[in-house]
Amino acid sequence: MASPKRPNILMVVADDLGFSDIGCFGSEISTPNLDALASKGLRFTDFHAAAACSPSRAMILTGTDHHIAGLGNLIEWTNISGQNGPKGGKLDTAPQRGMPGYEGYLNERVVTLPELLRDAGYLTLMSGKWHLGLTPERSPKARGFTRSFAHLPACSNHYGFEPQLHGQDKIPEFMTMSFIALHSEDGEYVKKLPDGWYSSDGYGDKMVQYLQERQEGPDKEKPFFAYLPFTAPHWPLQAPKEYIQKYKDVYKDGPDALRQQRLQSLKKTGLIPQDVEPHPVVADEVKPWTELTSEEQAKSSRAMEIFAAMVECIDANVGKVVSYLEKTGELDNTFVCFMSDNGAEGAAYEAYPIVQGTMLQHLQKYYDNSLENLGAGNSFIWYGPRWAQAATAPSRLYKAYTTEGGVRVPFLAKWPTGLADISAASGGITHKFSTVMDLTPTILEMAGVKHPAPTYQGREVVPVRGKSMLPFIQGKDDKVHEDEFVNGWETCGRAAVRKGDWKIVFVPKPKGPERWQLYNLKNDPGEIYDLAEKEPERMKQLLKLWDQYVVETGTVPLAPELGEWMELMEEQMKEDVWMEYEYWKEGAREDPEKFQKQPWRWQREVKQI
Repeated sequence: MASPKRPNILMVVADDLGFSDIGCFGSEISTPNLDALASKGLRFTDFHAAAACSPSRAMILTGTDHHIAGLGNLIEWTNISGQNGPKGGKLDTAPQRGMPGYEGYLNERVVTLPELLRDAGYLTLMSGKWHLGLTPERSPKARGFTRSFAHLPACSNHYGFEPQLHGQDKIPEFMTMSFIALHSEDGEYVKKLPDGWYSSDGYGDKMVQYLQERQEGPDKEKPFFAYLPFTAPHWPLQAPKEYIQKYKDVYKDGPDALRQQRLQSLKKTGLIPQDVEPHPVVADEVKPWTELTSEEQAKSSRAMEIFAAMVECIDANVGKVVSYLEKTGELDNTFVCFMSDNGAEGAAYEAYPIVQGTMLQHLQKYYDNSLENLGAGNSFIWYGPRWAQAATAPSRLYKAYTTEGGVRVPFLAKWPTGLADISAASGGITHKFSTVMDLTPTILEMAGVKHPAPTYQGREVVPVRGKSMLPFIQGKDDKVHEDEFVNGWETCGRAAVRKGDWKIVFVPKPKGPERWQLYNLKNDPGEIYDLAEKEPERMKQLLKLWDQYVVETGTVPLAPELGEWMELMEEQMKEDVWMEYEYWKEGAREDPEKFQKQPWRWQREVKQI
């Protein structure tokens, strides 16, 4: 008897999408393709990522904590402290520089999901954002992808637009790593993007191309792992006009009105409790909607219209790939999942000291941010904390914070036919806890592949920290993780530990009190009522779990309250020397090797006495 065919995998990731930003999670944004997948699958309301992009991507592709995998922090934030420095903040990322787990790329301590699937006979395909290394040695090709078209940095212009500078003008420090659309295909740098490039359309088209080549070539019988991580809706907010026009005046009442609409929709669909108390909006650095001029309101609501357009365009491209799989008869045997890499992006960059001055002047000189031009390739905007908290409500804060608004993300999964219990394959909702680290063990189990830890190809590798979802999905268990599970988070000095329903959170100033706070998420999902003084013993227990998390993962604390670390070394004090490839410098893309280097790395030395 022939063994059953192994399932295909299609994993889709959106960039900086909030909890309620797609239709089946309560949004007014049109996402019919994602909604259709959700109607045949399962939506997760207590699914968690890291608080920022590359850490989450490292966890997705390895099944372990990002501090172990090499992305302890975004390398861009480690490289220059002010890159994630809101006004009033004093965080210094120097202690992380050069430390194990903060390499800025997937390190040798982990084996990746695509490496293991490739070794097991899968065709591994990727189209979209990588953000896990800038050089060929760190590329998707080097970490298991047979074919890959990869956006290498954190973010860039979605149209590939680059202004031609005048005279002695230079790109402002904050923008150096956020406007160049640096890509590689199969490990080779792409010299020129296709004409008419727009990121989401380009990634959708490329994935369909790879699948077509599989269908027509010698790999037709191989199962596939297709990884489709979009760069949208990350800023700069840009989208094709035909999508933007659909949202004209939809957001004219402002972010507070949208927040209330979303909360009601979430309650109506059973995604949040009816009696939930949402965390108050935290946005002191920007004016309330009612204090904006009519012109400011028009530009702000247009920014949200563009954001919505970007989300709809993602959905259209998911639909493009899913339709192709339906046409070839492979959709039924394909596990399809969709998630965001973190909470919505709420930074008010105009209030960041590193942005004020030269960058704002640069935008005025080289970009057209007039109302009529917003969304075009030569515009450059973000939408700020109030719109973001419309999407993360009822949770507290947004991306880069380890509060629920930064780490709780939408997740939906459509399972291969016959694999899941009926309740997980008919549009249901689960409120059970799970994380992005659960995806690697889930997919490996589906594919019949054993994780090789403690060794892979002659080197030591760590085991996964996540758990397979399959027993839960197949009705053999009533949850993914045990009731008293423990999970830790840390990003750029913001920290948290959760055990079951209880969670401690550390948020530095200006967005938090810069001390540990304690919450019961079952009674208080908005993280409003700090119980630290009422539950001192529970606080002590959770602080011990935090210390354990630091030791287990190699987290480098950035505040005394998070633990002690060694004295800063002279090499770590240098700023802006920690990127392996300074691709933004003049001549760097013409001669990449000249602009690549090996930054200093801390080595433990044992000396004889």
